[in-house]
Amino acid sequence: MTKFSEIINSDKPVLVDFFAEWCGPCKMMPAILSDVKRNVGDKATIIKIDVDKNPEAAAAYKVQGVPTLILFKKGEILWKQSGVLQANELTQLINQYL
Repeated sequence: MTKFSEIINSDKPVLVDFFAEWCGPCKMMPAILSDVKRNVGDKATIIKIDVDKNPEAAAAYKVQGVPTLILFKKGEILWKQSGVLQANELTQLINQYL
């Protein structure tokens, strides 16, 4: 299994969705993220991190609430926001950093 640190150090943007199973709004994100993936294709990577199973990752990036989305490129945080965003907003955001 590829390590989180290897994934976020990629040359292409990596959108990370920090979520929890018990979080209502988080349940809206899979459909939104699949739309984003369709829009950006292989130009970006999208992964989900369960904060309950990966508390150290959540703590490392100061994730206070879920869902929290963080966009990385080459290990750097380019953008971070909590809450549900629409697919078109996320697609535009990723396209800015390609």
